[in-house]
Amino acid sequence: MPGRQLEAGHPRPIRVLIAKAGLDGHDRGAVVVARALRDAGMEVIYTGRHQRPEDIIRAAMEEDADVVGVSSLSDSHRTVCPKMAAMLKENRMDDVLFIAGGFIPEEDFEFLKAAGVAEIFPPGTQLSDIVTYIRTHVRRW
Repeated sequence: MPGRQLEAGHPRPIRVLIAKAGLDGHDRGAVVVARALRDAGMEVIYTGRHQRPEDIIRAAMEEDADVVGVSSLSDSHRTVCPKMAAMLKENRMDDVLFIAGGFIPEEDFEFLKAAGVAEIFPPGTQLSDIVTYIRTHVRRW
């Protein structure tokens, strides 16, 4: 890829699928994160707003995503995230890094992590911290 530096030993950039699940239509933060990841050399697929968990996981499979990131601003994270984590396992996608962000109360972090979310990035998280976390925790070939 001209202009993009691949990480040593990897034939392609990290693929990150960013999604907005359910009726949550506010995507400004998701778009900002997607751009930051792209600017960091990752390949980003943004599914758009109002996606069903099934459609998000199907897209992750079709796109061979290394990371699935879901943004939640509508308080649906306690339903959507566990469902998506279970679907990743059911589809033998245990190697996909599953992260979440948005307005998720800190008291829900433990619940989401127990359900299969690797990390949660609340408002105010530095974009560089998200990039570093992904690079450090993504499972590559």
